[in-house]
Amino acid sequence: YPSEFLMQKITEDNQIPVHLRVSVSLQYVAGLKGRALVEFFHSNIAEVENEELRHLMWSSVLFYKTPNVEVMACVLLSTKAIYFLLDDSFIHADEHQSDFWDKENSDCENSSFHLSCCFVLKLNDLQSVNVGLFDQYFRITGHSADHIVTCLTRDSYNTHTFIQQLMAVLSLLARTPSPEPVDKDFYSEFGSKNTGKMENYELIHSSRVKFIYPNEEEIGDLAFLVAEKMDGLTNLPSLNILLYVLAFQVNHYEGSAQNTSSLQPKTLILTSSDLFLFDEDYISYPLPEFAKEPPKRDKYQLADGRRIRDLDRVLMGYQTYPQALTFVFDDVQNQDLMQNLTLDHFGE
Repeated sequence: YPSEFLMQKITEDNQIPVHLRVSVSLQYVAGLKGRALVEFFHSNIAEVENEELRHLMWSSVLFYKTPNVEVMACVLLSTKAIYFLLDDSFIHADEHQSDFWDKENSDCENSSFHLSCCFVLKLNDLQSVNVGLFDQYFRITGHSADHIVTCLTRDSYNTHTFIQQLMAVLSLLARTPSPEPVDKDFYSEFGSKNTGKMENYELIHSSRVKFIYPNEEEIGDLAFLVAEKMDGLTNLPSLNILLYVLAFQVNHYEGSAQNTSSLQPKTLILTSSDLFLFDEDYISYPLPEFAKEPPKRDKYQLADGRRIRDLDRVLMGYQTYPQALTFVFDDVQNQDLMQNLTLDHFGE
C-alpha cells in the first residue's frame, strides 16, 4: 500500500480550484505529490496506524453550526473516517464557534508557523448522506449538530466520484446487521401509504448508512416557488426549469488599493422566460432528526431575477474553468415596453 494507480489519482486530484483563495498552510498541502502526500496523511492526520487513504477532494464546505461561513477544505477519505482539513482563518471567521473548535493551539503568532485545524467525522458515526439537486452538492450527517457538513462541489463528477468511493469504504465496515422487519398487517400497511406525500428516493447501504436522493417533486416545488417570485406573470404548467447550477456572483470593488472582487455563492436557475439568482440554504434542509424547530430562513431566497427578453448580450471569458459569464440586461424601468413608445416626446 498504496498502489501506484492510487497515488497517481490522489496526486491528480490534489489541485485547489483556481478561483478560490486558501491559506499558506493549505497551499503547502496542495503542493505535495505522490508518496509525500501519503506520508503527510499518516504522520499528521490519520488517527490509527492501519488506516488507508482512499480519496482526496478539494471542496467548499459548510457546517451546520455556522451556516453562513463557506470555507475551502481538503477532504480526505480513509478507511476509518472523513477528514476536513481547514485553514486557521475559519476559526476566527465566526464568533459563535468558541464551543465548536478546540482553540488551545490557535495563539501561535509566529508568522512562519501556519496552523490548520482538522474536523474528523468517523465512518462509524455516519448516519446519512443527502445528495443535492443535479449532484451539485451533498450533505453528510452524523449523530449530532456538530457532525453535519455540506460539501459544495458545484460539480456533478466530483460528487459522484466521492459518493462511489464512500460506498466502497463503507462496505469494509463490520456493523451489526439490522433487525428483521416486523410483518405488518394489511390495515397498518395501507394506512401508512396514505400520507399523500412522496418520500425522497432512499438507498440503504449494507453499512446501514442512508443515501438520500432528491425526487421529481423537489423540482416541482422549486418550479412553484419560482412562479410565485414571478408575481403570476406566467402560468405554472408552461414553466420549465432548464438549468439549476451552483455558481458565484462576482462583486467587483474599485477604488481600493488594488481592484478586488469577492465571490458570493448563489444558486442560478434558468427558466424558459427568466433568469434567477437565489440565496439557498444548503445545510439545514431536509431537517435533521434532532432539530427542535425549523431553520430561521427559507431554503430559497430570491436575490435577483430578470426577464430573458430584456437580455441584451452575454460576455464570455476566455479561461477554460471556471467560466466567467457577464449578463448585460437592458435597463428598462417599465415592465411593458409598448407603453414607453406612446410617450409624447414633443410636449412640454
